[in-house]
Amino acid sequence: MMKFRFRRQGNDPQREKIKQELFAFNKTVEHGFPHQPSALTFDPQLQLMAIGTKSGAIKIYGSPGVEFTGLHRDTAVVSQIHFLQGQGRLLSLLDDNTLHLWELGGASRDRGGAKREGVVYLEEKRNYSVLGRPGLESCSASRVTVLLLLRSCDLLCVGTEGGAIHFLDLPRLSLRDNQSLLLDQVMQSVPEDYRCGKSLGPVESLQEHPQQPGKILIGYSRGLVVLWDLSTRNAEQMFLGKQQLESLVWERSGRSFVSSHSDGGYSLWAVASGNTYTHQPVSSSIPYGPFPCKAINKILWRTTQSGCPVVLYSGGMPRASYGDRHCVTIQQDKQHVTLDFTSRVIDFFTVHTTNLEHDYDDPSALVVLLEEELVVIDLLTTGWPSVPPPYLAPLHSSAITTSCHLDDVPAKLWDRLATAGNSQGTQHAHGSWPICGGKNLAPTPKQQELLLTGHEDGTVRFWDVSAVAMTPLYKLSTANVFHTDCDPNDDPNNDPLDPTNDPEALQEEEWPPFRKVGCFDPYSDDPRLGIQKISLCKYSCRLVVAGTAGQVIVLGLSDERSDHTVDVSTVDLLQDREGFTWKGHDRLEPRTSPAPFPPGFQPLVVVQALPPASVTAVTLHAEWNLVAFGTSHGFGLFDYHRHTAVLARCTLHPNDSLAMEGPLSRVKSLKKSLRQSFRRIRKSRVSGKKRPVPTPTSKIQEANAALADQEEVAPVQRRIEPRSADDSLSGVVRCLCFADTYLRDGTHHGPTLWAGTNSGSVYAYALEVPGVGSGRVGCVEAVLGKEIQLMHRAPVVSICVLDGRGKPLPEPYQASLDLATAPDMTNPHSVLIASEEQLKVFSLPKVGAKTKFKLTAHEGCRVRRVATVTVCSTAQEDYSETSLVCLTNLGDLHLFNVPVLRPQVRYDCIRKEDISGIASCVFTKNGQGFYLISPSEYQRFSLSAKVITEPLCTVELERPLEQHISDDAAMPLRANGTHRNRAEGLTEDPQCGLSSPPPLSPLDSPLSMVDLSLDTTGDLTVEDVRDFITTVDEVENNLRNITEEDGCSLGILIT
Repeated sequence: MMKFRFRRQGNDPQREKIKQELFAFNKTVEHGFPHQPSALTFDPQLQLMAIGTKSGAIKIYGSPGVEFTGLHRDTAVVSQIHFLQGQGRLLSLLDDNTLHLWELGGASRDRGGAKREGVVYLEEKRNYSVLGRPGLESCSASRVTVLLLLRSCDLLCVGTEGGAIHFLDLPRLSLRDNQSLLLDQVMQSVPEDYRCGKSLGPVESLQEHPQQPGKILIGYSRGLVVLWDLSTRNAEQMFLGKQQLESLVWERSGRSFVSSHSDGGYSLWAVASGNTYTHQPVSSSIPYGPFPCKAINKILWRTTQSGCPVVLYSGGMPRASYGDRHCVTIQQDKQHVTLDFTSRVIDFFTVHTTNLEHDYDDPSALVVLLEEELVVIDLLTTGWPSVPPPYLAPLHSSAITTSCHLDDVPAKLWDRLATAGNSQGTQHAHGSWPICGGKNLAPTPKQQELLLTGHEDGTVRFWDVSAVAMTPLYKLSTANVFHTDCDPNDDPNNDPLDPTNDPEALQEEEWPPFRKVGCFDPYSDDPRLGIQKISLCKYSCRLVVAGTAGQVIVLGLSDERSDHTVDVSTVDLLQDREGFTWKGHDRLEPRTSPAPFPPGFQPLVVVQALPPASVTAVTLHAEWNLVAFGTSHGFGLFDYHRHTAVLARCTLHPNDSLAMEGPLSRVKSLKKSLRQSFRRIRKSRVSGKKRPVPTPTSKIQEANAALADQEEVAPVQRRIEPRSADDSLSGVVRCLCFADTYLRDGTHHGPTLWAGTNSGSVYAYALEVPGVGSGRVGCVEAVLGKEIQLMHRAPVVSICVLDGRGKPLPEPYQASLDLATAPDMTNPHSVLIASEEQLKVFSLPKVGAKTKFKLTAHEGCRVRRVATVTVCSTAQEDYSETSLVCLTNLGDLHLFNVPVLRPQVRYDCIRKEDISGIASCVFTKNGQGFYLISPSEYQRFSLSAKVITEPLCTVELERPLEQHISDDAAMPLRANGTHRNRAEGLTEDPQCGLSSPPPLSPLDSPLSMVDLSLDTTGDLTVEDVRDFITTVDEVENNLRNITEEDGCSLGILIT
């Protein structure tokens, strides 16, 4: 027996050039809501909003598509941020007492084959550390509590914990020597009876006079408020408050100001010249008294032309009854609304007139930053409704459990989804988005893209991800298909026609007048509703969603409301197998009476798998009206046109007791787990000393024995121990695939179903579908054609059937509607099976191994996600390649060309410690991808040098832009498309995403072809293949002709 290894000396310059034109790794944009926000600010001149986070990130938002991202060198909480209005500069204060100046700067660079001119990026310019006076102030006394930027933007006032105020020149961030206002200087002007030997406390608030520049209002924690003149360095007036101070705000004319306090009240103070001391406010109010209330943390006072000011404040709730509520109150004359949120209020501001020539503020919108979402209230519309956000929507309004991407969505489906989504937003205002600064320079998307996210509460959300802004399009709820524990429709006392149940009438009687606002709701009525898998056919508008309790729902798109009963069919995957008892959760109880379904996707039939375990795989073929699903017990095939079950196959091993416990059960035995671990260790020690060779009974087995000996001494491979057949959860179905291919023989093709399991088993069924090919008219039938057992029993991650040209088969309806190139049905087909350890291509219909790549043996990693992508060239419009992309458990991406599985490039994408990010990754067909970097954010990345979705925007500033002519490698702190490793504090350049491998391992180098050994052995019986639809004579002929047919392929085993 001979085993050939093909080597290619040197680099192919032409191929290297093609690779550079095809592949480039870039982290482009972060979709969703910033994780753990901590600060908020707004520039009314540029109409830009900035959000700081606890991880040290700064994100600036304008009109949809206008986004800028920056990241501090040190991972620290952003305590405060402030715009230098109109200048495109931003000040940030971190909790380590450092100040940082950021700036929007111009740059031009080459990206995706096009020159980007006039694009603006965010970068850090300077930083300053605030230190106390040596020997006089402790570290805590010098801690910064508040910042004030004067309107002139040339001076920064810094208030500290010790009561001192320092002054820094801008934009240089240099301290003015001997200009600091110390607490001792203020105390000299305070009346003796007010001092009482007590300190004034930290500086809580600094506010500049709205009409007289150079005068600031200083508020101390104890309650003292001082009007200070910066030019004369004297106190003009002192307001001797006796209640602990929380915040201050000026009235627009400057003749009065409002203070909020820790007792839940606020006071109005008059500013009059000649009065050095003011002991009492003009008026005081505790809105939710008289019982003890929580502090009003922040208050705003906005004047209007109607004469009645708009008062907005956070907190102030009665401690005993509503102390745990997160609220912002809006009051104007007799109108009073308490906005009730589901997460903590971080900060808020109003969009109003800032031109000093106007006499009134006239607020138009209220923007509230919460811990888990952003809410905008329209203050010009009666009732103050909320405004739907075009971005920053909370992806995690319920925890994300799965995701699915669709590219090139037909316009008809898109319009119908948008119409259904608009009908769901009747409670929103129709006002425009108030944060509309900057200009989006990105070209119009060439196609519409959808990202579907499944959630724990049983909802599926449809997102527009065609561009930088991730916009909600439509929301589907599956909860009304079933009876749940907290179902309002099951309450006999809940009659919508009963006037006593009118929510508006109840709201009028309630005090405080709460109104639920926002969509963040992390609590699920029933965990069994959680969505686990999604499959959508964009041509037939058929959707399949599968859940935690074994429910598989087939839905169709309808433009009209419907009240109907949903048919339910059950599929028993155990097939009355004895010795197995389900110990997990019960199935969901479907409704037996008609239920209302709004326009959009409406359920056609519910398929209930038994036992009701979580669905682990699902696939849909709308052209055949078939849906296949798999659980930890087996897989089933269902004809949703006839509402009949076609197939139920149990994949359980006799020792799969853990599969009967369910994901919601916690009865796994630690003793059993330890016992299995020791057994695996003992087996690996024995097999490491000597590998037993089975008694050869044929030439094929002799060849395999020799092959095993060669694999023992391969210098670049790691030994991979076969997995035990009795491992727990070995019957879990990992992937399913429909394909029209050759399974029976090499002359007749037809519908097939492929299933891969956790134990390395692959089942291939030949299907008889009415009206397809030469199949008979009648019910769908399934016949087991092949059964493949991978040698190491590694879990099968993906199965993909390739046509005669080595290209993946088109999606259902693509070929029949002439939307894609018809598959090559004249040349032999092949099937690409990706397990956690290796990629392998088998010929069809004889299932002979053609080529493989042992990813685990070469790289020491395991495959987690696999997809086929089409990558287009930046140099030639009509040139593209089909590649296989693999994401491993180490977080790196490997790309191989198909079908020869030659390695192309490798990129570091996700930190290997980020298990949730790796598990959530989803690829697009055009070479992009998404993965969760937090519960509320998707990181978008691109593997294609041509298809890149990134922010390209500009902002008109009052200062000239400083031009930087550079490439990406010279932009270390710009974050649009560049993200540093936060753990190490290093910059990860998107253009330099190729890893630097050790020189002794040529396979580690993605671009090097020096001494590249492709393990393309063609051994047949290493994977045990059983053929169920051929005769004994055909099997003997196949074995006899194996060297004549498969042996001629490049790099296979010759026997």
